[in-house]
Amino acid sequence: MEKIKLIECPRDAMQGISEFIPTETKIAYINTLLECGFDTIDFGSFVSPKAIPQMRDTAAVLDGLNPSESKLLAIVANERGAHDAVGFDRINCLGYPFSVSEQFQKRNTNATIEASFSLVDAIQNLVLKNNKELVLYLSMGFGNPYGDEWCPEIVAEWCEKLHRKLGVSIMALSDTIGVANPDSVNQLFSLLIPELPQVEFGGHLHVFPDAAEKLIESAYNSGCRRFDGAIKGFGGCPMAADDLTGNMPTESMISWFESQALEHSVNKEKFDVSMEKALNIFP
Repeated sequence: MEKIKLIECPRDAMQGISEFIPTETKIAYINTLLECGFDTIDFGSFVSPKAIPQMRDTAAVLDGLNPSESKLLAIVANERGAHDAVGFDRINCLGYPFSVSEQFQKRNTNATIEASFSLVDAIQNLVLKNNKELVLYLSMGFGNPYGDEWCPEIVAEWCEKLHRKLGVSIMALSDTIGVANPDSVNQLFSLLIPELPQVEFGGHLHVFPDAAEKLIESAYNSGCRRFDGAIKGFGGCPMAADDLTGNMPTESMISWFESQALEHSVNKEKFDVSMEKALNIFP
Protein backbone atom coordinates (compact mmCIF):
# COMPACT_ATOMS: atom_id res chain seq x y z
CA MET A 1 0.00 0.00 0.00
CA GLU A 2 1.31 3.44 -0.96
CA LYS A 3 2.60 5.40 2.02
CA ILE A 4 0.51 8.30 3.34
CA LYS A 5 2.57 11.46 3.85
CA LEU A 6 1.33 13.98 6.40
CA ILE A 7 2.71 17.52 6.28
CA GLU A 8 2.16 19.76 9.30
CA CYS A 9 2.07 23.51 8.57
CA PRO A 10 2.79 25.66 11.66
CA ARG A 11 4.02 28.42 9.32
CA ASP A 12 0.59 28.59 7.68
CA ALA A 13 -1.08 28.55 11.09
CA MET A 14 1.09 31.36 12.49
CA GLN A 15 1.69 33.75 9.61
CA GLY A 16 -1.62 35.62 9.80
CA ILE A 17 -1.44 36.32 13.56
CA SER A 18 -0.79 40.04 14.09
CA GLU A 19 0.72 39.76 17.56
CA PHE A 20 4.31 38.52 17.24
CA ILE A 21 4.82 35.03 18.67
CA PRO A 22 8.15 34.95 20.53
CA THR A 23 10.89 33.04 18.73
CA GLU A 24 11.43 30.77 21.73
CA THR A 25 7.72 29.87 21.72
CA LYS A 26 7.83 28.96 18.04
CA ILE A 27 10.94 26.84 18.56
CA ALA A 28 9.44 24.96 21.51
CA TYR A 29 6.22 24.26 19.59
CA ILE A 30 7.87 23.15 16.35
CA ASN A 31 10.27 20.92 18.29
CA THR A 32 7.26 19.01 19.65
CA LEU A 33 5.98 18.59 16.06
CA LEU A 34 9.39 17.27 15.00
CA GLU A 35 8.92 14.40 17.44
CA CYS A 36 5.55 13.33 16.01
CA GLY A 37 6.69 11.53 12.86
CA PHE A 38 5.34 13.90 10.19
CA ASP A 39 6.89 13.51 6.76
CA THR A 40 7.50 17.26 6.54
CA ILE A 41 7.13 20.34 8.73
CA ASP A 42 6.34 23.59 6.91
CA PHE A 43 8.09 25.66 9.57
CA GLY A 44 8.79 29.14 8.16
CA SER A 45 9.29 31.38 5.17
CA PHE A 46 11.94 33.60 3.63
CA VAL A 47 9.75 36.47 2.47
CA SER A 48 9.73 40.21 3.08
CA PRO A 49 9.23 41.03 6.79
CA LYS A 50 6.97 43.86 5.63
CA ALA A 51 4.70 41.36 3.88
CA ILE A 52 4.70 38.68 6.61
CA PRO A 53 6.05 40.21 9.86
CA GLN A 54 5.35 36.99 11.83
CA MET A 55 7.97 35.10 9.81
CA ARG A 56 10.83 37.58 10.23
CA ASP A 57 12.60 35.25 12.68
CA THR A 58 12.60 32.12 10.47
CA ALA A 59 16.41 31.83 10.45
CA ALA A 60 16.54 32.14 14.25
CA VAL A 61 13.76 29.55 14.62
CA LEU A 62 15.64 27.17 12.36
CA ASP A 63 18.75 27.54 14.52
CA GLY A 64 16.82 26.28 17.56
CA LEU A 65 15.20 23.22 16.00
CA ASN A 66 16.22 19.74 17.12
CA PRO A 67 17.41 17.01 14.73
CA SER A 68 14.54 14.95 13.33
CA GLU A 69 13.62 12.48 10.62
CA SER A 70 10.96 14.95 9.43
CA LYS A 71 11.90 17.17 6.50
CA LEU A 72 11.88 20.93 6.97
CA LEU A 73 10.15 23.09 4.36
CA ALA A 74 10.39 26.87 3.98
CA ILE A 75 8.19 29.00 1.73
CA VAL A 76 9.82 31.47 -0.68
CA ALA A 77 8.20 34.06 -2.93
CA ASN A 78 11.13 35.28 -5.02
CA GLU A 79 14.67 34.40 -6.07
CA ARG A 80 16.27 36.29 -3.20
CA GLY A 81 14.28 34.28 -0.67
CA ALA A 82 15.24 31.06 -2.46
CA HIS A 83 18.93 32.01 -2.31
CA ASP A 84 18.57 32.62 1.43
CA ALA A 85 16.76 29.32 2.03
CA VAL A 86 19.14 27.04 0.11
CA GLY A 87 22.01 28.35 2.22
CA PHE A 88 20.75 26.39 5.24
CA ASP A 89 21.75 22.72 5.39
CA ARG A 90 18.80 21.89 7.67
CA ILE A 91 16.21 22.95 5.10
CA ASN A 92 15.19 20.06 2.84
CA CYS A 93 12.42 21.62 0.75
CA LEU A 94 11.50 24.99 -0.67
CA GLY A 95 7.83 25.73 -1.26
CA TYR A 96 6.64 28.23 -3.86
CA PRO A 97 3.03 29.40 -4.42
CA PHE A 98 2.30 29.24 -8.15
CA SER A 99 -1.20 30.45 -8.93
CA VAL A 100 -3.39 29.47 -11.85
CA SER A 101 -5.22 32.75 -11.16
CA GLU A 102 -3.50 35.75 -12.73
CA GLN A 103 -5.05 38.14 -10.22
CA PHE A 104 -4.02 36.09 -7.19
CA GLN A 105 -0.48 35.61 -8.51
CA LYS A 106 -0.13 39.38 -8.73
CA ARG A 107 -1.59 39.87 -5.26
CA ASN A 108 0.50 37.11 -3.69
CA THR A 109 3.92 37.54 -5.33
CA ASN A 110 3.53 40.76 -7.34
CA ALA A 111 4.15 38.89 -10.60
CA THR A 112 2.25 37.63 -13.62
CA ILE A 113 1.82 33.89 -14.14
CA GLU A 114 4.39 33.92 -16.95
CA ALA A 115 6.90 35.79 -14.77
CA SER A 116 6.14 33.35 -11.98
CA PHE A 117 6.85 30.45 -14.34
CA SER A 118 10.28 31.93 -15.11
CA LEU A 119 10.87 32.33 -11.38
CA VAL A 120 10.00 28.67 -10.79
CA ASP A 121 12.64 27.79 -13.39
CA ALA A 122 15.26 29.80 -11.46
CA ILE A 123 14.21 28.34 -8.09
CA GLN A 124 14.23 24.80 -9.48
CA ASN A 125 17.80 25.29 -10.72
CA LEU A 126 18.85 26.57 -7.28
CA VAL A 127 17.13 23.67 -5.55
CA LEU A 128 18.78 21.04 -7.76
CA LYS A 129 22.23 22.59 -7.35
CA ASN A 130 21.85 22.54 -3.57
CA ASN A 131 20.42 19.00 -3.24
CA LYS A 132 16.98 20.10 -2.07
CA GLU A 133 13.40 19.59 -3.29
CA LEU A 134 10.90 22.06 -4.68
CA VAL A 135 7.29 21.74 -3.56
CA LEU A 136 5.03 23.76 -5.83
CA TYR A 137 1.72 24.92 -4.39
CA LEU A 138 -0.94 25.30 -7.11
CA SER A 139 -2.82 28.10 -5.37
CA MET A 140 -6.39 28.81 -6.39
CA GLY A 141 -6.29 25.26 -7.72
CA PHE A 142 -10.01 24.69 -7.20
CA GLY A 143 -11.34 28.08 -8.32
CA ASN A 144 -10.92 31.75 -7.44
CA PRO A 145 -12.98 34.80 -6.44
CA TYR A 146 -11.53 37.10 -9.09
CA GLY A 147 -13.40 35.96 -12.17
CA ASP A 148 -10.31 34.45 -13.83
CA GLU A 149 -11.14 31.54 -16.09
CA TRP A 150 -10.84 28.23 -14.24
CA CYS A 151 -11.44 24.58 -15.07
CA PRO A 152 -9.58 21.34 -14.27
CA GLU A 153 -8.07 21.36 -17.76
CA ILE A 154 -6.38 24.74 -17.10
CA VAL A 155 -4.84 23.36 -13.91
CA ALA A 156 -3.74 20.24 -15.81
CA GLU A 157 -2.10 22.32 -18.56
CA TRP A 158 -0.01 24.23 -16.04
CA CYS A 159 0.92 21.08 -14.13
CA GLU A 160 2.08 19.41 -17.34
CA LYS A 161 4.09 22.46 -18.37
CA LEU A 162 5.72 22.76 -14.94
CA HIS A 163 6.65 19.09 -14.93
CA ARG A 164 7.68 18.57 -18.54
CA LYS A 165 9.59 21.85 -19.00
CA LEU A 166 10.94 22.52 -15.51
CA GLY A 167 11.04 19.06 -13.94
CA VAL A 168 8.84 19.93 -10.96
CA SER A 169 7.86 16.62 -9.38
CA ILE A 170 5.96 17.59 -6.20
CA MET A 171 2.80 19.68 -6.53
CA ALA A 172 0.26 20.43 -3.82
CA LEU A 173 -3.17 21.36 -5.14
CA SER A 174 -4.18 24.27 -2.93
CA ASP A 175 -7.74 25.33 -2.33
CA THR A 176 -6.62 28.63 -0.75
CA ILE A 177 -10.12 30.05 -0.18
CA GLY A 178 -12.21 27.03 0.78
CA VAL A 179 -14.25 26.53 -2.40
CA ALA A 180 -13.40 22.85 -2.99
CA ASN A 181 -16.04 20.16 -2.55
CA PRO A 182 -15.78 16.36 -2.76
CA ASP A 183 -16.75 16.33 -6.44
CA SER A 184 -14.22 18.97 -7.52
CA VAL A 185 -11.48 17.31 -5.44
CA ASN A 186 -12.22 13.96 -7.08
CA GLN A 187 -12.38 15.53 -10.53
CA LEU A 188 -9.01 17.26 -10.26
CA PHE A 189 -7.00 14.47 -8.62
CA SER A 190 -8.56 11.84 -10.89
CA LEU A 191 -7.52 13.89 -13.92
CA LEU A 192 -3.99 14.76 -12.86
CA ILE A 193 -2.65 11.63 -11.14
CA PRO A 194 -3.08 9.26 -14.13
CA GLU A 195 -1.95 11.97 -16.56
CA LEU A 196 1.29 12.76 -14.69
CA PRO A 197 2.23 9.59 -12.79
CA GLN A 198 5.80 10.80 -12.14
CA VAL A 199 4.47 13.76 -10.13
CA GLU A 200 3.67 13.45 -6.42
CA PHE A 201 0.39 15.32 -6.02
CA GLY A 202 -0.70 16.54 -2.61
CA GLY A 203 -3.70 18.31 -1.16
CA HIS A 204 -3.42 21.63 0.68
CA LEU A 205 -7.08 22.24 1.43
CA HIS A 206 -8.72 25.05 3.39
CA VAL A 207 -12.04 23.88 4.76
CA PHE A 208 -15.03 24.47 6.97
CA PRO A 209 -14.62 22.17 10.01
CA ASP A 210 -17.63 19.98 9.20
CA ALA A 211 -16.46 19.39 5.61
CA ALA A 212 -12.97 18.13 6.42
CA GLU A 213 -13.43 14.36 6.43
CA LYS A 214 -15.49 14.31 3.22
CA LEU A 215 -12.70 16.14 1.40
CA ILE A 216 -10.04 13.83 2.85
CA GLU A 217 -12.06 10.80 1.75
CA SER A 218 -12.52 12.21 -1.76
CA ALA A 219 -8.82 13.07 -2.13
CA TYR A 220 -7.66 9.69 -0.83
CA ASN A 221 -10.08 7.71 -3.00
CA SER A 222 -8.89 9.73 -6.01
CA GLY A 223 -5.28 8.64 -5.42
CA CYS A 224 -3.87 11.46 -3.27
CA ARG A 225 -1.37 10.26 -0.66
CA ARG A 226 0.18 13.58 0.43
CA PHE A 227 -1.89 15.75 2.80
CA ASP A 228 -1.14 19.15 4.36
CA GLY A 229 -2.79 20.17 7.59
CA ALA A 230 -2.52 22.27 10.73
CA ILE A 231 -3.58 21.32 14.24
CA LYS A 232 -7.16 22.44 14.94
CA GLY A 233 -7.28 23.98 11.46
CA PHE A 234 -5.50 27.10 12.72
CA GLY A 235 -4.55 29.60 10.03
CA GLY A 236 -5.80 29.63 6.47
CA CYS A 237 -5.95 32.31 3.84
CA PRO A 238 -6.91 35.85 4.93
CA MET A 239 -8.63 36.26 1.54
CA ALA A 240 -11.15 33.52 2.27
CA ALA A 241 -14.71 34.75 2.09
CA ASP A 242 -15.64 33.23 5.45
CA ASP A 243 -13.71 33.47 8.74
CA LEU A 244 -14.63 29.86 9.53
CA THR A 245 -12.52 28.61 6.62
CA GLY A 246 -9.19 27.39 7.98
CA ASN A 247 -6.49 24.88 7.29
CA MET A 248 -7.33 21.20 7.10
CA PRO A 249 -7.33 20.05 10.75
CA THR A 250 -4.57 17.48 11.17
CA GLU A 251 -6.53 15.61 13.82
CA SER A 252 -9.39 15.16 11.33
CA MET A 253 -7.03 13.55 8.86
CA ILE A 254 -5.57 11.23 11.47
CA SER A 255 -9.06 10.31 12.69
CA TRP A 256 -10.26 9.48 9.18
CA PHE A 257 -7.20 7.42 8.28
CA GLU A 258 -7.54 5.43 11.49
CA SER A 259 -11.26 4.88 10.92
CA GLN A 260 -10.34 3.30 7.57
CA ALA A 261 -7.51 1.22 9.10
CA LEU A 262 -4.99 3.13 7.00
CA GLU A 263 -1.47 3.40 8.35
CA HIS A 264 0.21 6.78 8.90
CA SER A 265 3.47 7.74 10.56
CA VAL A 266 2.26 10.08 13.31
CA ASN A 267 2.74 9.05 16.96
CA LYS A 268 -0.56 9.83 18.69
CA GLU A 269 0.93 10.43 22.15
CA LYS A 270 3.49 12.89 20.78
CA PHE A 271 0.78 14.50 18.67
CA ASP A 272 -1.41 15.06 21.75
CA VAL A 273 1.48 16.96 23.36
CA SER A 274 1.73 19.18 20.27
CA MET A 275 -2.03 19.79 20.29
CA GLU A 276 -1.87 20.94 23.90
CA LYS A 277 0.93 23.36 23.09
CA ALA A 278 -0.94 24.66 20.04
CA LEU A 279 -3.99 25.54 22.16
CA ASN A 280 -1.77 27.78 24.30
CA ILE A 281 -0.26 29.58 21.29
CA PHE A 282 -3.08 30.25 18.87
CA PRO A 283 -5.96 32.63 19.63
